[in-house]
Amino acid sequence: MTSIATTHPVVVIGAGPAGLAAAANLLERGLEVVVLERGDRAGAAVREWGHVRLFSRWAELVDPSARRLLERAGCMAPDPDAYPVGAEWARDYLQPLADTLGDRVRYGVTVTGVARRGRDRVVDSGREDQPLTVHLTTPSGAARLTARAVIDASGTFTQPNPLGGDGYPADGEHLASDRIAYRVPDAAHPADLARYGGRTTAVVGAGHSALTALVALASMAEDLPGTQAVWVLRRGAVGDAFGGGDADGLPARGALGQRARQAVEAGRVRVVTGFRTASVERHGETLTLRSEDGDAIEGLDGVVGLTGFRPDHSIMTELRLDLDQRLEAPVRLAPLIDPNVHSCGSVHPHGVAELAHESEPGVYLVGMKSYGRAPTFLAMTGYEQVRSVVASIAGDHDSAARVELTLPETGVCGGAGLFDTNESAEAAAGGCCAPVGTQLVQLGAGVGVGAVGAGAGARGGSC
Repeated sequence: MTSIATTHPVVVIGAGPAGLAAAANLLERGLEVVVLERGDRAGAAVREWGHVRLFSRWAELVDPSARRLLERAGCMAPDPDAYPVGAEWARDYLQPLADTLGDRVRYGVTVTGVARRGRDRVVDSGREDQPLTVHLTTPSGAARLTARAVIDASGTFTQPNPLGGDGYPADGEHLASDRIAYRVPDAAHPADLARYGGRTTAVVGAGHSALTALVALASMAEDLPGTQAVWVLRRGAVGDAFGGGDADGLPARGALGQRARQAVEAGRVRVVTGFRTASVERHGETLTLRSEDGDAIEGLDGVVGLTGFRPDHSIMTELRLDLDQRLEAPVRLAPLIDPNVHSCGSVHPHGVAELAHESEPGVYLVGMKSYGRAPTFLAMTGYEQVRSVVASIAGDHDSAARVELTLPETGVCGGAGLFDTNESAEAAAGGCCAPVGTQLVQLGAGVGVGAVGAGAGARGGSC
């Protein structure tokens, strides 16, 4: 009798960086894989922030198994020292990788649910003997796949956090949706120039996405008089929000913070601290943000909310996932990435041991999805995750256990949860304690943002 483990493919949800890396690792180990992508091309989410330049070079943006697969297919590698924008990452790496995987990647497919075959989450009997069932909607209608394992690399980009300081949308936020965006503006796109140029825009958020937005708006102000940005921070002081500068292990990331600081000092950005949004009010053609303390920011033409992302676990409600109550991340991983206690951007080495769900074997959250609500995911973290997970699925447990991860030094310390107060933000402005790494790329607040103009874009890298 043939084992379930060898008669069904591994199903990967999402054809982004982590999902395609998982597929490359599976194929390299001789395991059959099906990648399900909701969009019509690889890297659909990456393309949505395609104008934003990443913090790391091409040499640090390609999964090792994927590189070997592409080389065997005769694909030409991009300039390893260039810094691509998101569109180039998708065009010159993700799409060629998906094309090389061929019909293993299926587009226009939405996963609507994952369960044990014939068992909802309540049933114990025979559960461990059943494969996984993946429910789909396709251009031809509803369908389902049977899988030996499911790797969910669908990310969090479609689930931006709202403006409200308590995690729910601020009062009136939905009613002002035509004036509120949750994406970094593109200083070169005509639509964004018309939307933000010569206008006053509030940027809500303290991460690298917010810094990138501030730099973009400041760039517009050079050519479009009247362009103003209001930087809205929940924390009580700017503190180390500009990052590590010259001390940052990723130079482009440090340069981004310096450019944002210069925009503030030049008067193109007004800073409002200690502001937790409670409501959004419309007054004719302008908006007013009102805080929980009753303070107001008036005369806004628009708002850009960049307060992070959160996972959508609705497709797995019939599975018994072991998730942390706060971060919605795998319960063993959560203590390693908790922003309330972690400093220096450090993350302990982790792989399948931290990503597996004891109550639901064969199911893994990887990539940004694995971090739940925790910020600042790193692309190479995802590559190492899928390498370990795939090794475990293949039965190579020694390889799965050999996980090493060193993060770039940020130049600043302090957990995000502590930064809501003046005292902790000021105390965090000292040096950092994390070792410098050379193999990781910062993906900002869950969306892959980097310093705009940090380096020349890669050309000629497509296959």
